[in-house]
Amino acid sequence: MFEKLKQNEISLQIIESIREANKDQFQSILNELQPYDIAEIYNNLPEKHRPRFLMFLETAQLANMMQELERGQQLSVLNKLGIDKSVKVMDLMHSDDLADLLEDLDADKKEAFLSGMKQEESKAVQDLMKYPPETAGRLMTNRYVWIRHYYTVKDAIDKLKVFAEIAESLNYLYVIDDNKKLIGVVSYRDLILADVNEKIKDIMFERVISVTVDTDQEKVARVIEKYDFLAVPVVEKDNVLVGIVTIDDVIDVVIREATEDIEKLSASGKAIGFDTKAFVAAYRRLPWLILLLLIGLISGTIISRFEETLQKVVALAFFMPMIAGMTGNTGTQSLAVVVRGLITRDIDKKLVFHLIMRELRVGIIIGIICGVFISIIAFAWQGNPFFGLVVGSSLVMTLIIGTLAGTIIPLVLYKLNIDPAVASGPLITTLNDILSLTIYFGIATIFISYLM
Repeated sequence: MFEKLKQNEISLQIIESIREANKDQFQSILNELQPYDIAEIYNNLPEKHRPRFLMFLETAQLANMMQELERGQQLSVLNKLGIDKSVKVMDLMHSDDLADLLEDLDADKKEAFLSGMKQEESKAVQDLMKYPPETAGRLMTNRYVWIRHYYTVKDAIDKLKVFAEIAESLNYLYVIDDNKKLIGVVSYRDLILADVNEKIKDIMFERVISVTVDTDQEKVARVIEKYDFLAVPVVEKDNVLVGIVTIDDVIDVVIREATEDIEKLSASGKAIGFDTKAFVAAYRRLPWLILLLLIGLISGTIISRFEETLQKVVALAFFMPMIAGMTGNTGTQSLAVVVRGLITRDIDKKLVFHLIMRELRVGIIIGIICGVFISIIAFAWQGNPFFGLVVGSSLVMTLIIGTLAGTIIPLVLYKLNIDPAVASGPLITTLNDILSLTIYFGIATIFISYLM
């Protein structure tokens, strides 16, 4: 709440400086703010003040702010700035962010921006756009510092100072040979602790962990997480160094991938945010819901086939929602465990077998405890031990099956190179409903003579 009040106060001060055309006051306020804060203030400004706000910003401030905005907001800012000023801003933006932004533009506009940029920056962006989306090649930046193995520590530090302003990361210096092949890495810490006259070849690490340009961005994130890196080098064939992926880009990837998985797990399809219009949100949810609706009709068919059993023992209807709901719940829990594990672990046959057996044991334990508990309640309510047996045994079997379904289905999809998150919670729940009702009424029909 305090931060919100403080931001509102700053926004009012900025609006006042804009109205009074006081650029000095405007800059004195912004000099104390981070790019994210400036982007938030811009988003919260009334539309009528936004053009002048952009005009008052320095080019570097605009570039930093642009990288904190959503894609639609970035395009809106470019339209307000015009081609001439936009290309100056683009020259200062990170190449990977710019490649993603330009990909959404039509060919003519993309060409206009690229041709107006500095040749070096334009080429760097076009090189990145050659790589497929969501790969290390598209995610990397070419703003890193490389050195030669014959440099002294002093030479390396001098070069580091020269490129400090444009390099995206100063944590590591990458050692390359005359053919630009990656042969070593030196951390900033190593340079500080070493003697200034010491040779780089004597302090560098020769075993360099790297990724290739076509490595999936999730695997890049896994490498950085596994080794606790702040950046990882990206190489082409023959181990030629072409860029690095930094930790801030990886964090963006992790958040984006997690958001996508949540959308799939909830069967909402594409992104739906607070600002999404009702019609668009409904349109994005409907395909999955209609599919689940059609599958759900099978549940109704199952109930109709066991109508005679239900008429003879009406009390069975009382436990239907509980049986179906518990099966769906345990299936969704297993699904979440598997999807999270697939993101953070490398999967092999041994691990798959271990996971299935572990979840089978989990299903048995949960099923027995919940089954015994509900059997006692059913028996106490109806005074019939067979009624308690039917309800309890049905719950045991359905919880085991539900747990296995939530485990095996995403693993099968993963094996088929299909995103396992598409095995969404509602889909698992609907399928488990069908299985649980079939088991419940099947067992009840077998014991019907004991239930009446």
